[in-house]
Amino acid sequence: MKFTLSWLSKYISLDTLSAEQLAARLTMLGLEVDAAQELYAGLDAVKIAKVLAVEKHPNADRLTLCEVEVGDQVLPIVCGAPNVRAGLVTAVALPGTTLPDGMKIKKAKVRGQVSEGMLCSWKELGISEASSGIVELDSALLSGQSLTEALGLVDTMIEVDLTPNRADCASVLGIAREVAGVTSQQVCRPVTTLPDFSSPAEFTVSIEDSQLCSRYAARKLTGATIKPSPWWLQRLLLAVGMRPINNIVDITNFVMLEYGQPLHAFDYAKIAGKGIVVRLPKADETKFTTLDGTERSLEPDMLLICDQEKPVAMAGVMGGLNSEVTDATTDILLESACFDPVSIRRTARRLSLASEASYRFERGVNPEGVTEALERAVQLICELAGAQAADGLDLYPGKKELLQLDLRVQRVNSLLGTNLSKEQIAACLRGIEFAVEGEGDLLHVTVPAFRIDIEREVDLVEEVARSVGYNEIPITLPVMAMDCPQPEPLRQLRKKIAGLMTGLSFYEAVNYSFVSKKHSDLLQLAAEDHRRQQVDLLNPLSEDQAVLRTMLLPSLLDNVRRNISFQQTDVRLFEIGKVFTFTALGQQPLERYQLCAVISGSRCPEASPLYFAAQETDLFDLKGAAQALLRELRLKTAISFQSAAGQTESYAEQGYALRIMADKEQLGLISKVPSTIARAFGIKQEVYFLELELEVLNELSAAAKSFSQLPRYPSVRRDIALIVPEQVQAGELLQDILDHKMQDVIYADIFDVYSGKPIEDGMKSVALTVTYRSTDKTLDDETVNGFHEKIVSSLMSRFGGRYRDGKDTAL
Repeated sequence: MKFTLSWLSKYISLDTLSAEQLAARLTMLGLEVDAAQELYAGLDAVKIAKVLAVEKHPNADRLTLCEVEVGDQVLPIVCGAPNVRAGLVTAVALPGTTLPDGMKIKKAKVRGQVSEGMLCSWKELGISEASSGIVELDSALLSGQSLTEALGLVDTMIEVDLTPNRADCASVLGIAREVAGVTSQQVCRPVTTLPDFSSPAEFTVSIEDSQLCSRYAARKLTGATIKPSPWWLQRLLLAVGMRPINNIVDITNFVMLEYGQPLHAFDYAKIAGKGIVVRLPKADETKFTTLDGTERSLEPDMLLICDQEKPVAMAGVMGGLNSEVTDATTDILLESACFDPVSIRRTARRLSLASEASYRFERGVNPEGVTEALERAVQLICELAGAQAADGLDLYPGKKELLQLDLRVQRVNSLLGTNLSKEQIAACLRGIEFAVEGEGDLLHVTVPAFRIDIEREVDLVEEVARSVGYNEIPITLPVMAMDCPQPEPLRQLRKKIAGLMTGLSFYEAVNYSFVSKKHSDLLQLAAEDHRRQQVDLLNPLSEDQAVLRTMLLPSLLDNVRRNISFQQTDVRLFEIGKVFTFTALGQQPLERYQLCAVISGSRCPEASPLYFAAQETDLFDLKGAAQALLRELRLKTAISFQSAAGQTESYAEQGYALRIMADKEQLGLISKVPSTIARAFGIKQEVYFLELELEVLNELSAAAKSFSQLPRYPSVRRDIALIVPEQVQAGELLQDILDHKMQDVIYADIFDVYSGKPIEDGMKSVALTVTYRSTDKTLDDETVNGFHEKIVSSLMSRFGGRYRDGKDTAL
């Protein structure tokens, strides 16, 4: 929204406000000022001149030699304008003047004739784009006078960036109302008396849909003379970037900018049947030519202004070429209406036809101001075009009661942190034309029709804050408790596990929670498996994202396939995310976090074969990763890895799976993906996976971190090699050693498992290592042997084992 200080000063006094102060006030009112620009600052040196005599240039057909009076001087000037003539009062730029386009005027010879200046056009002065000839001014102006003073060009243009909800400020009167509210003034309105539309009119108006057009007023004017507008009107329009056309069009544009109410003038002689119908297009009305000469395609929901035979305008957007006001027009039908913002916005967007009128209708105009703006335009047309005002009509089928809101004084002060009285709050609202009545500490506020953005009590509180001034509201620091928010345990666990898995050379994958229904079939889940009950999405993006996932593994297998297809065959991926378990129709699914990791390809990816043998990954690589992960979590609960033979999932290789147990509760699963399932996912190499239930893991308590000094005494290592039945798991032997919880046993592990000749059938050899160390002395052989023999005896008695060489010795 653009306006000038001289224009604004017609409605309120600006004597105490400079342009900078006004811009600051408007910005603090929520009307951000984008620019405050002094107009025509470079024209101070341009003077009023009078052409005394002209003659043809002796050396050029299109040039004229002029004698020009500038004050007391008579100067020779060569001019090429077609409209130069003796007696013409115009504008001259003398030598030394720099015009707005950067041209510097010098004394020069033009085809052998001296020229001491330049007679200027509006375009050369930067005032208008018109360049058909030099400026033609009022003959009463005195030569030698400054052009800016003579034409009243000394002014400042202010541009305000309006938010979409402030349609009431898309007018100079709207801006004046805001300024008046904070400067305790009354706006001087141009129209004080509205016309009486009770008399019958020569024309008719009908509205087919009051939702699309809530109000339509029109007035007939006769005997108008179409001519250029007076300079004061042209100057105001030029200052805000609008091109003057003729007095009628300029008046409608002026009133639109003044009131924020778009108007349109029809040539009354071109209105068939002398009647206006506001309606949608008929089936055979598919094309319409607008004022710019462009043929537009009509759609069934585009609102039109029609006469009794045809459309004559696109409502709220642009008039039609078939009803345009021309130089031959004498009778005018002037329209002022209120249209549905959504309908106008839709039409303007579809036609790519944004106009000043559609800009205002899209945001909503004041339905109560329709006739006031119409009367203002009628008065100006009568004054500037010599017209006579005839009868008119005003249809208001969409009239609504004004919104009534209650405003609590205590609520205002609570939200703003102020101590305003009821009278102060009421004065703030009345200053911007709200009707306010008081009753105790409650104010009854009537919202004016032009404030379509006010809907709730809190909106009124904001109006009070704007009127008081944001800078006047006291600054209060918030009171905050000096405490630290407790981190959410499961979130901390997920973060820690992600860091540990990355440290174990895994890459984190992040997949969509929306997956394909086919995943259950690809994993060969049993028909009664609860994971087949999936939550369907109402509007899935595609068939591959139609349901909420119940497992993380399928998406990771898709990741493995994609990596392999790009020749990245060594894959180590993990994902931490939610899985969703169906509960019941109409209820939210149960959500829980899981960890899933997959490995495939080489055990030492990207390692040089000179130092690392080319070995493929297996189940124990994932077991080692799981052990390292759980060890770093320092769980108090004993964790064990048990064979899942005969009790595993359909997507786990039978006889090739380990259950991770926390006491008697299953924490997770490690296994190999069966080749049939891997091929169903497009994978031809072996893939191993790890699943961990993070919700269960989060319930397990962790031991506090403890630190000890470096050992002062040496350790003693002893190995055990036993022959045990083949069904005995090597891990059971190791667990038995750890279960003794001998204080001096600091380490135990398996380093070899062997079956085959010369060991008899049904037996296998298991080799373990045990390390002993005391914290307060050096262990001698006798003490170590005592500990060791106790461990060996326990292993032999419990698992039916014997030494490999049959002797009572240890390796």
